[in-house]
Amino acid sequence: MKAEATAADRQISLNPLKENQIIHKSGNGKGTGDRALTGMEAGGSRTRFRYPGSSLLAFLTYLASFVTFALILFLIVYIMVKGIPYLTPELFSPEYTSENVSLVPSLINTFIMTLVSLAIAAPLGIFAAIYLVEYAKKGNRFVGVIRITAETLSGIPSIVYGLFGMLFFVTTLKWGLSLISGAFTLVIMVLPLIMRTSEEALKAVPDSYREASFGLGAGKLRTIFTIVLPSAVPGILAGIILAIGRVIGETAALLYTAGTVAQVPESLFGSGRTLALHMYVLSSEALHMNQASATAVVILLFVLLINGLSGMLAKRIAKG
Repeated sequence: MKAEATAADRQISLNPLKENQIIHKSGNGKGTGDRALTGMEAGGSRTRFRYPGSSLLAFLTYLASFVTFALILFLIVYIMVKGIPYLTPELFSPEYTSENVSLVPSLINTFIMTLVSLAIAAPLGIFAAIYLVEYAKKGNRFVGVIRITAETLSGIPSIVYGLFGMLFFVTTLKWGLSLISGAFTLVIMVLPLIMRTSEEALKAVPDSYREASFGLGAGKLRTIFTIVLPSAVPGILAGIILAIGRVIGETAALLYTAGTVAQVPESLFGSGRTLALHMYVLSSEALHMNQASATAVVILLFVLLINGLSGMLAKRIAKG
């Protein structure tokens, strides 16, 4: 019996297909019900046995994901339940009155404010990121100053931007409380965000793409606009989506720059409130809380719609 076992062990050790397998036999000892585990599976079980902290880390990761998803779902459901019953036809009247507290003028002002802000901030932020990644020399002190300034501006409270916009755009430039004053204030707010996200997206593009383009005879500018930028579009759009969310949800800065007039101005130099500011005014008066909840639903749907359209656009551009 010992000789047969020794011969079987030699055969298993000489077989390259079985040298990394562990055979678990059932109680009869004849191999019936045998189960083979590969070396990778066995190594994984040994790793979990040696490092029990990995199981704890996995549990904390799943727990954090579940809590985050549950909070987002709770917020969405809560806003919908509170606001949907009060989405009445009067709330969507073309003109605002003290009786219907229509949100249509504020919705139009929000759309205008978003377009004007992004039309200025997006090109500036993307081109600044292109300079920092593609043209600026490594270790340049000026580049370091720009990055520190952008990170500092990202952490400034919005009320400070509002006071600056009121002192500079409203008072010094004499634009008054207007959409253009609010739009330029929002440009200063979202410009660091767009610039930093665009910079990281451009850095994520492999250098092999650039080298291949140069090897085919393309110049620097052509490589950037035909190879690098299309590859970085998903990351750049992610930054723009975040900027859109901040523009739509901003209230403090626009309170001091755009004003609270509940109508669509005749030009960009007229005053008008956005959806978030409209909701703030209704809730602060404490007379139309139900309409404020309905306005929150419209803001949520507006943001989800823009994010969905931006995601579809990013996928189409990525596919070419």
